[in-house]
Amino acid sequence: MGRSQETFNKKEVRNRKEKKRKDKAVKKAKRKSEGKKGDLSDMIAYVDEYGKISSTPPDPEKKIIIEAESIELKITKNAPGNTPEFLRKGQVISYNVSQGYGFIRDLDSKRNIFFHANNLLEPIEENSIVTFETGKGLKGPAAIKVKLFKE
Repeated sequence: MGRSQETFNKKEVRNRKEKKRKDKAVKKAKRKSEGKKGDLSDMIAYVDEYGKISSTPPDPEKKIIIEAESIELKITKNAPGNTPEFLRKGQVISYNVSQGYGFIRDLDSKRNIFFHANNLLEPIEENSIVTFETGKGLKGPAAIKVKLFKE
């Protein structure tokens, strides 16, 4: 005679599933016997004029009528004074020609910004005033399109 392949754990799992099925059938029969059906009005929620959820419908006398013509659907352009200035001005505080990099001190923010020789548009020297744009470098902001400032 062979041993049963059903272990204790397998029996326990099977018994729990059976019990769960029976409980579910009992609950279903109880709901049917009570005769209470799920009503859509029990599931509706309303939002008042302050954005709070309530179970009572809003008061129709508080309704505000908005004319469709009064709604503006257009894109407003920025005024010329509001646009950010991308061209910055600064002074070259150090420039190593042999290694091909240096630093510019921004005249507005007084920050030192790295630049590489590949981003130079014309030859520059130390202590010269330059114009540049800032961009993303490998380790932070970097100056690009660097050229001498001409008044």
